[in-house]
Amino acid sequence: MSRRANMLFALVLAPVMSLVFSGSVLAEEAQRWALNMPKGVTPVSNAIYDIHMVIFWICVAIGIGVFAIMFYSMYAHRKSRGAVAANFHENTTAEVVWTVIPALILVVMAIPATSTLLDVYDTSEAEIDVKVTGYQWKWQYEYLGEDVAYMSELTTPESEIYNTAPKSQYYLQEVSEPLVLPVKTKVRFLITAKDVIHSWWVPDFGVKKDAIPGFVNETWTYVEEPGIYRGECAELCGKAHAFMPIVVNVLEKEEYNSWLAEKKAQVAAVRELAKKTFTKEELMVQGEAAYNRSCASCHMGNGEGIAGVFPGLKGSAIATGDINGHLDVVVNGKAGTAMQAFGGQLSEVDLAAIITYERNAWGNDTGDVVQPIDVLKFKQGQ
Repeated sequence: MSRRANMLFALVLAPVMSLVFSGSVLAEEAQRWALNMPKGVTPVSNAIYDIHMVIFWICVAIGIGVFAIMFYSMYAHRKSRGAVAANFHENTTAEVVWTVIPALILVVMAIPATSTLLDVYDTSEAEIDVKVTGYQWKWQYEYLGEDVAYMSELTTPESEIYNTAPKSQYYLQEVSEPLVLPVKTKVRFLITAKDVIHSWWVPDFGVKKDAIPGFVNETWTYVEEPGIYRGECAELCGKAHAFMPIVVNVLEKEEYNSWLAEKKAQVAAVRELAKKTFTKEELMVQGEAAYNRSCASCHMGNGEGIAGVFPGLKGSAIATGDINGHLDVVVNGKAGTAMQAFGGQLSEVDLAAIITYERNAWGNDTGDVVQPIDVLKFKQGQ
């Protein structure tokens, strides 16, 4: 009974509630049950919505016309009234009519659809270029020409995922660093992937583009309203596909310029940190945070991995053996396995902290300490 009531609400009552109780709690509930696509906050998303509604109402009109003629014919020419079916083989006029009218309808539908498609694929005259790279299971954003790049990863705690704590408002939609864009600026996205096929999808932007290894797809956006917009990977990409959210923070242009300047300063500061010598305790603290953010989804927070799928690090030959071998696996990945190359994803500081943490956590206790300069020298082949 409850299921039927929910279906009735979704199909009949939700739109009415949204109109009558606009701005109320009931309106929010009605919006949650909304069946139509979002209108969005970009010219492209608005154009897509408009063409969707045009086609929808054309289909409604066709449906009403067809069913009206059908029901009228069944009523006016029913057997009980003595109607006798006509017996003829061909009618050229009827065939021309039912061929020409649908063709004209398709032309009417094709004109605005083609115009919208041309806009969707027009990436010219962009003011900002952002390279978006999909990884299992996170996104990397690189602002081309600005020397700024960073990873965006899920930050929803495991306690919520495994139901040991209440789920937050944005469950599975929280990230370490969102993509930041300026408002009312044309931004071109160059979208690719490093491992398997992903898909970068933000409904409010009207943007959904596949991220394919070895291939670069282009798309663009022009956001008209500041705010936080959320999306997700829309291509089944493996075990943690559901844990690959997208968050975009759209700022006023002045705020964006300040953020970009601060981000550049952070990049410079991290490079300076690569020359610093850290204590073991400092590396362990940072390593635990970086490990939980970038490694725990496969190797688990307790370092025991997933039997038959992802190897454990607790007591493993990698985490307790030769340091150079450990560096090689983390920096360059391992061919033929799901182990990614993190050398281009994380800073030397985070890499050093993670390796130090893995060699001293969960009872490994090797006592080894890896400094950022060690990682840098390894990358340079020294």
